[in-house]
Amino acid sequence: MLEFDHIAISATRLAEGVEAVEAALGVALAGGGAHPHMATHNRLLGLGDLYLEVIASDPDAARPNWPRWFDLDNFSGKTRLTNWVARSKNISTDLQTCPEGTGVPVALQRGDYRWQMAVPANGKLPFDGCFPALIQWQGQLHPARALPETGVRLTRLELAHPQAEALQAALTPLFADPRVVIVQGQVKAMRASFTTPHGARVLE
Repeated sequence: MLEFDHIAISATRLAEGVEAVEAALGVALAGGGAHPHMATHNRLLGLGDLYLEVIASDPDAARPNWPRWFDLDNFSGKTRLTNWVARSKNISTDLQTCPEGTGVPVALQRGDYRWQMAVPANGKLPFDGCFPALIQWQGQLHPARALPETGVRLTRLELAHPQAEALQAALTPLFADPRVVIVQGQVKAMRASFTTPHGARVLE
């Protein structure tokens, strides 16, 4: 079974995204860096067993000849929650059970971290991004264990989609975590609820 790994907040510019998330949650982000293969960069926030990343296209990197992950090539507007990521122990095997278009494994690295990520050919994950991206970490290093403790925890990730039943059916053989809840919605929408040192907070 897949395990919950992290959530992704997309931003037009990284600094704007960091400012928005820090204001919403009342804590400082840390860590992160550049992803040369995807021409993106990020900043992170530890959530105990999970983490949050704010990610944006890197203006100092040449645009790659392939679509960036999380459909960032087409991202615009305000900073918002766009995707989530599930951890696999055998990404090639798990992808055989995923919907078409979940992607193919790509070997990536950032600093000492190395992993494989399933990246769709067009950058767009199934169910308008409500289906998770799959990741398989190489070795024992994982960002959640290296990030400073902030007292922030994710309590609920709500995924709304017009094809909620089909999304649930696609996820059920692969993933089960009570924090992830699928609901019917007229359009795709994601909402993350947190406990923080300043009380309950929400990111959408």
